[in-house]
Amino acid sequence: MSLVDELKSAVTPRAALLVVGVLALQLLFIASYVGALHAPKPKDVPFGVVAPQQASAALMGRLEKLPGEPLAPRTVADEAEATRQIRNRDIDGALVVDPRGRTDTLLVASGGGKVLAATLETMFTRLEAAERRELRTVDVAPSSAHDFNGLSAFYLVIGWCVGGYICAAILAISAGSRPANRERAVIRLGTLALYSVLGGLGGAVIVGPVLGALPGSVAALWGLGTLVVFAVGATTLALQSLFGVVGIGLAILIVVVAGNPSAGGAFPLPMLPPFWQAIGPALPPGAGTWAARSIAYFRGNDLTASLLVLSAWAVVGTAVTVVMSSLRRAPEPERVASEV
Repeated sequence: MSLVDELKSAVTPRAALLVVGVLALQLLFIASYVGALHAPKPKDVPFGVVAPQQASAALMGRLEKLPGEPLAPRTVADEAEATRQIRNRDIDGALVVDPRGRTDTLLVASGGGKVLAATLETMFTRLEAAERRELRTVDVAPSSAHDFNGLSAFYLVIGWCVGGYICAAILAISAGSRPANRERAVIRLGTLALYSVLGGLGGAVIVGPVLGALPGSVAALWGLGTLVVFAVGATTLALQSLFGVVGIGLAILIVVVAGNPSAGGAFPLPMLPPFWQAIGPALPPGAGTWAARSIAYFRGNDLTASLLVLSAWAVVGTAVTVVMSSLRRAPEPERVASEV
């Protein structure tokens, strides 16, 4: 047997295509993570300004003209209203100008991201010094002392996402990557649902009572975790039903390659480049991270959009899985190890 014949026998066209796909996935992973995180800087951060009417217009104009447009300032009636908007996650910070003294107050929320809070403090310390004024910083939604850099919510959601697509992948490759009939698809979805309940509970207990990394309701985090795991798992099953084993790679592309760096974990959304800032809230890791931080630090405010995003992934994934399996009336030959 010649070397060419040995090569053709050892590496089939299907295997060669899969290797090319893995290489593309690897390069996309590098481009996505480095592209999103290599040069974080604030851009159009929603920011409140509380100042006397005569000073407000000048201050707003100065903030709008800062190099790089880091802020999207808006006037706010008073400090109480600014605090309310921060806790409702409408804005990420606010400057309260004291017309009778020389010390102004910067309101931040490190629970939404310590890096962003620190960046705002550094920025306004410099701006206030240029005006020969002093700055006092008040954290109205502080992160936990056991939540280093505010990353616990992000890592929790990433763990849930990983569990979701690995569970779905195992359910598929254990008996073929494409459900042969509707009954098998329903069984897999039911198994995934049970796994999601257990995985959601386990994650909530670990970050809460066990490690004390995140405050907030354990029951609420449990519900969120169940939804995150099932949404990612159902999406993975749907992609497998459409594309076979390649669907696992597509799930990794959506969740890991695109979803993780755009989730606002290491750096909050306002510090990411525009592309990742735009896609983050629409993907499971981003929606889950936002919701987890809302539960932990913002009294459960501003959850609706994130829960709707996760629910949409879960519902569409379930529907596609069931429909595609129903279209296959006769079971297909199973290929297990050779496909993986």
